[in-house]
Amino acid sequence: MCARRDSNSFQDYGLRALFTGEVNFVGFSNYTGVLTDASFWPVILRTVVITGAMVFFTIVLGMAVSQLLTKLGAVMRTLVSVVLVLAWAMPNVASSLVWQWMFQPFYGVLNWIITQLHVFGDHSQDNWAATPWQAYVLVMTIVVWQAVPFVALTLYAAQSQIDPAFYEAGALDGASGARMYRAITLPMLAPTLLLVTILSVIWDFNVFNQIWLLTRGGPDEATLTLGIWTFIKSFVSQSYGQGAAIAVISTVILGLLTSYYIRRLLRSGEEDL
Repeated sequence: MCARRDSNSFQDYGLRALFTGEVNFVGFSNYTGVLTDASFWPVILRTVVITGAMVFFTIVLGMAVSQLLTKLGAVMRTLVSVVLVLAWAMPNVASSLVWQWMFQPFYGVLNWIITQLHVFGDHSQDNWAATPWQAYVLVMTIVVWQAVPFVALTLYAAQSQIDPAFYEAGALDGASGARMYRAITLPMLAPTLLLVTILSVIWDFNVFNQIWLLTRGGPDEATLTLGIWTFIKSFVSQSYGQGAAIAVISTVILGLLTSYYIRRLLRSGEEDL
């Protein structure tokens, strides 16, 4: 599949090629067309910023929920864990459609609740996908909502393996809970925290379903990321060669973003040997 995508990026592969089966080798013309496109750098910057924001909120909220799980009793912890698993396991297409209904401008639940508060006025007709900042909130909220459970449960599983003796020693020394979290919990969680961060970067960088179903990359390309741009170039503009080129460029950028973890992983493997 990857080799096929690479070969398409060097070919004049468009709608004509689908019918005739004939394609011409064009070298780096597709890459040149993509790199000189006026949308290229805005899309790159937007993708990195949106990915960074989603990863940040996912990790912070995941750490908070993980810490909350350690403070709950067995029954409540089980109940919260089940809810988290259900939210995480829900297919993102189905969850996107549910959130789309919740944010509907005329009969959406959220607008109805805001209006019923009688604090912010009548917002029953607000279209959350009509303005850039609301579109950002809409997309990031659903992605973070579905990503937090995995991070929280993974961190909780790692935190539950920390020897209680460390906390007992800290308590005897008079350390506060916050100080023990910084001095004991965070260092112990560092490998797992790095892992879930890198996984979040990979998943959030490639988010497609949520953005396409909720905003279609709008308004005014405000949520047009590399994944959406690849789809539009390939299946809307019928320029499969340029779509393949964008996909290859996306893979290279993602590789650069995750290179630190890959180096750490390779280094740890060498040490094990």
